[in-house]
Amino acid sequence: MSLTDSHQFANETRLSAGRQLLQRLHLDLPLLLALLVLAVIGGFVLYSASDRGTDLLIRHALRLLIGFIIMIGIAQLQPDTIRHWSPWLYGLGLILLLAVLAFGQSGGGAQRWLDFGLFRFQPSEIMKLAVPMMLAWYLCIAAIPPSPKRLLVAILLLMVPTLLVARQPDLGTALLMASAGFFVLFLAGLRWRFIVGALIALTASTPLIWNYLLHDYQRQRVLTFLNPELEPLGSGYHIIQSTIAIGSGGIHGKGWLNGTQAHLDFLPERSTDFIFAVYSEEFGLLGFLLLLFFYGVLIARGLMIAAQAQDIYSRLLAGSITLTFFIYVLVNIGMVSGLMPVVGVPLPLISYGGTSIVTLMAGFGILMSIQTHRRLIST
Repeated sequence: MSLTDSHQFANETRLSAGRQLLQRLHLDLPLLLALLVLAVIGGFVLYSASDRGTDLLIRHALRLLIGFIIMIGIAQLQPDTIRHWSPWLYGLGLILLLAVLAFGQSGGGAQRWLDFGLFRFQPSEIMKLAVPMMLAWYLCIAAIPPSPKRLLVAILLLMVPTLLVARQPDLGTALLMASAGFFVLFLAGLRWRFIVGALIALTASTPLIWNYLLHDYQRQRVLTFLNPELEPLGSGYHIIQSTIAIGSGGIHGKGWLNGTQAHLDFLPERSTDFIFAVYSEEFGLLGFLLLLFFYGVLIARGLMIAAQAQDIYSRLLAGSITLTFFIYVLVNIGMVSGLMPVVGVPLPLISYGGTSIVTLMAGFGILMSIQTHRRLIST
């Protein structure tokens, strides 16, 4: 055997060993690579956004590590096991949401957390996954598209936790939860006449929602979105400064650690909800397109997994998780760019966060479980 042949054989052996390791761990390579790249990008941006502070970066890295461990753990589960536990997780989530209303911890004008001493926990994060899991479990029992009676029950299963979360108040999480449930219904074959009817009813009820359901600060956010210049040093300050940061990045950006809006303290919430403005200022349009590429890889792969799923439950759940992830990205970039009202949705894998990172990675663990176990069944 020649030297070239021996090198080729060694490379093929290493590749084969890598594939076997991924198969044993039930990890999907395209999803894993895109997640790792986005996590690395997020680390660089967070380091800059925190003024080169390492404490915030270390805490973020630890939470990411926990998220990846949970993702790998969930990926080991069979999709049938996940389906079996869906109603139990939904029921637990409802109990915790009621506990939040009864004796939850308040902060920043909202009552969203349960304090367990060593850590605080936000039960609404569980429901981001529990709601689509429950709806997929319920709808896959009978034939789809669902009958009007089953559709009504599914809507009730969706609305109860959504209203409980909205009452905390946490409009961003409530909207994400409602989106996840809607995607399950849509993928289950929800007829267009129901969708059009719901849109008409929602439009007609806008005055009631505005006057009786929205809090004062939520109404102010909508007004600020329509005219941020109305209070340039008040409620419109966030949007004005973030759009300045995004625009000042230009094509190539100012360079890593060289953003002025963030480092001169013009940009509020720069390590959480508005971190996209920091990224855009430092990496410009080209960096934005690179970020969209990796988000697109995750979304395209997730939709492919949903299309190839071997049962209705897996197809509905995988599609909902993927499309909800798309909503995460769309809403955050839209609100930071001034194209949508501010609703407090983090940029996935980039923003500093706690429970939301774990929930996000758990969702990708479900996707990997559906994909890798499908391969095992087919072979």
